[in-house]
Amino acid sequence: MAKKEIVPTTKSGIMAALAEAAGITKKQAVAVYEKLVDIAIKGAKQEEKGLTLPAIGKVKLVKRPARTGRNPATGETIKIKAKKVVKLVACKALKDAILG
Repeated sequence: MAKKEIVPTTKSGIMAALAEAAGITKKQAVAVYEKLVDIAIKGAKQEEKGLTLPAIGKVKLVKRPARTGRNPATGETIKIKAKKVVKLVACKALKDAILG
């Protein structure tokens, strides 16, 4: 029977896996990861473009218009203000790899 690969689910586990795969120290892996996060943040702030992370998806800033909503507890109609939200849209390759 094939051995099942254990996927790290914590930041420290991910950093250890990155360090091992790249043959670098954990400290260097953390530095690379933090730089990637910094690039994603700066890229996402570009409203029209966003930032595409190959094989993962696109991180972008989206403007949500004002709308009318409903308080679920009371049923009262309320106005929800317009706002900006960060959105991660998975790319087709990632969806296919996960969903089959």
